[in-house]
Amino acid sequence: MTVGPRRTAPVAPAVVPALPLPGAGWTVVTDVVVVGSGAAGLMTALALAESGRRVTVVTKGSLGDGSTRWAQGGLAAVLGADDDAALHLQDTLAAGAGLCDTDAVATLVAEAPAAIGLLQDLGARLDLDPQGRPALTREGGHSRDRIVHAGGDASGAEVTRTLVEALVDAGVEVHEGTVALDALHAGDGTVVGLRVARVAADGTLTGAGDLRTHAVVLATGGYGQAYAAATSPAGATGDGLALALRAGAEVADVEMVQFHPTVLWQGPGATGQQVLVSEAVRGEGAVLVDGGGRRIMPGVHPLADLAPRDVISATIAAHLAATGEDCVFLDATGLDVEFLARRFPGILRACREAGFDLTTEPVPVVPGAHYTCGGVLADLDGRTGVPGLYAVGEVACTGVHGANRLASNSITEGLVAARRCAAVLDAELPPGAPAEPERTPSSAGGAIDPAARAGISTATSRYAGVVRTADGLAELTATLTTADRLPAGRPLDLAAVEATAVHTVAALLATAALARPESRGCHRRVDAPGPRPEWQVRLAHRIDASGHLRTRTVPLTAPGTDQTQGVA
Repeated sequence: MTVGPRRTAPVAPAVVPALPLPGAGWTVVTDVVVVGSGAAGLMTALALAESGRRVTVVTKGSLGDGSTRWAQGGLAAVLGADDDAALHLQDTLAAGAGLCDTDAVATLVAEAPAAIGLLQDLGARLDLDPQGRPALTREGGHSRDRIVHAGGDASGAEVTRTLVEALVDAGVEVHEGTVALDALHAGDGTVVGLRVARVAADGTLTGAGDLRTHAVVLATGGYGQAYAAATSPAGATGDGLALALRAGAEVADVEMVQFHPTVLWQGPGATGQQVLVSEAVRGEGAVLVDGGGRRIMPGVHPLADLAPRDVISATIAAHLAATGEDCVFLDATGLDVEFLARRFPGILRACREAGFDLTTEPVPVVPGAHYTCGGVLADLDGRTGVPGLYAVGEVACTGVHGANRLASNSITEGLVAARRCAAVLDAELPPGAPAEPERTPSSAGGAIDPAARAGISTATSRYAGVVRTADGLAELTATLTTADRLPAGRPLDLAAVEATAVHTVAALLATAALARPESRGCHRRVDAPGPRPEWQVRLAHRIDASGHLRTRTVPLTAPGTDQTQGVA
């Protein structure tokens, strides 16, 4: 099978920019370094500490910062009497549009209930039903009520609180306000450390040093902030993905960016982190309507307003394109006001702060960049193709999500993968001190000037959004090619690290979206509508010795086979 994009003019492989690393002024030796402090990172570190391993957590902001604490909906697990693992598996595979790894999904589904139980054992205050069991609700794509939640719509905040308190009680060493720059390698390519730097209040980098270790676990979250507007927090700039790529790992499914259908619309110029209106609101009975109050989802999908997110986002995008309207509306006025206040206190508050009242009027919504289904190619134990480098949570592409994430599988996956990764590391870490680092990865090109970031994000939103075209993606590529590099002699700072990561992510997005001439899951090509059976493959990317992106296809075949073919 010969596969590859059909386009009128070839696009040269993108060059991945490198970071001019500051020298290391100190060294710390530890068993495992975990980068990131969302659910996946916190659980990994906690499980390792429980096993007696010395673990060091590095987080760019404060402990617990990240996307987890913003999650509203909850965690998916089979807990209801009318539910079973086969249904959860089936729902996840259906949402994933043919790109899920069935074995990984089956493992997630089987281990999800225990992950919920562990959270409760750690003190998580979940919302309970009258019988004292976790209360369950439904979200898009689910055929049963299986979403566990806390604080009404504050599920992620409760998960974060629980894990942070447990981590502090365990005495884990944490480096807050510290950015991971690049992996350190032994002569055979094994990752044996991490170059990091402390971030001053003004964003300058100080006190760079090396964390020497047997394993680096990336748990840095996604790359929503590669877009001009997204639901993810400001720190979700794809740093971990860019670091892994420079370290020699492959990344996959990068084109599969999930757009949440109901992001509060606050004008065409809105940028940065946006207000999310949880899918759980529709799970409780709210519906999507147009400006005239007519519902837009019946007849589009059997689940109507609870269809998978890619279906609803694409439907909204098509409606807006056809009508010229700025937004559609989420109508929850048919729900009891007291129920809404109890079930969704944070959402009501955020809408009112923006000038809208969910209890009395339909509120304007549009799709917004939300969750990244792809990432560092890894299994559900966190193993990547680079010895010593692991990835868990949103930064990883485990095959669980495929071409589109099923709602509320994300935190569950992070917890399951974290426990599995920690168990593997505890069993397999070699004795003694880590090997001496001999080299850091090299790439062509310099770091990106932070002044170029706004233009990159604007182009990414315009050309790699809910719907895409080959011409638009070529325009995005051209924007990236001309992005200014950091001026010679200017020291690296946090803004340059993040701008470089955003540029890397945008290059991956443009490359992958151009290379997939079909519409599948989150990836919608106006010029290539509908899925094509020969493209039921994963696109994996790496950088070569000159820093250029190279792409191959990975067929979804039985374990142990190798039938990959290069496409670039």
